[in-house]
Amino acid sequence: MKLNLNIDDSSSIPKYIQVVKAIKGLITSEVLRFGDKIPSINSLSAEYYLSRDTVEKAYAILKKQGIIESVRGKGYYISHHNDLSKYTVLLLFNKLSAYKKEIFNSFVTTLEGRAEINFQVHHCEYELLRKILETQKGGFDFYVVMPHFKKEQEQKAYALLQNLPSEKLVLLDNKPDGLDCFGAIYQDFKTDIYEALKKLNSKLRKYKKLILVFPFHSNYPYPQNIVSGFKKYAFEENLDFDVIQEISDEVSPQNEEAYIVIEETDLVNLIKKSAGNLSS
Repeated sequence: MKLNLNIDDSSSIPKYIQVVKAIKGLITSEVLRFGDKIPSINSLSAEYYLSRDTVEKAYAILKKQGIIESVRGKGYYISHHNDLSKYTVLLLFNKLSAYKKEIFNSFVTTLEGRAEINFQVHHCEYELLRKILETQKGGFDFYVVMPHFKKEQEQKAYALLQNLPSEKLVLLDNKPDGLDCFGAIYQDFKTDIYEALKKLNSKLRKYKKLILVFPFHSNYPYPQNIVSGFKKYAFEENLDFDVIQEISDEVSPQNEEAYIVIEETDLVNLIKKSAGNLSS
């Protein structure tokens, strides 16, 4: 069966992804139906001037997603007869917060009517992540994950995520090195804090010491790259600095110190201590 695929040579979307989307579109519009035969890799490659590797990658994705199947000696056939207009998505956050709620609302609103979303929270715990993936095993078009985990559990958690098909894995908020995925939207924590401090350079130079309050042992750990970016700035500007765990009773803010705070509880304690120093 000849396919009418729209492949855009000028698009930033890889051609093998365009082929995947085009075939899914033909199924959704019922041009292709369950049991229909589609062109061989060589035929599709020749017809659309695509490399064999491009078509092979597209067909491999469609096979993994259960949309086509190959029959030895006969070719490729459509094996999916469900409605492909809706994707199934497992959305995995590391925690709930006002910031994460905004991301969730935006995600759900954008995909409204186009995806069925199963929302779970792994609380930065490897075991909980493992149980969620086992319970929800298979059947999802995409796994959208915020890969924030406790330091001692990171590598095990990353290995677990790497067992998922890379063409189905999408990372949010953080992108660990070496973790293959279909796509990622994430913060560069090291660069972000470094650039933010650089913009404040003229004001920060008024202080003799910079102090980062970084909760190393939080139940919901923050990326260590925040500390790296902070130290990079302090070293480059030749500023005295320190990194502390929390605003404890022993901390006594001084006029020539600037504090960078992550958690609201530390901010409240810092304000109280600063107000107490001013009144004393």
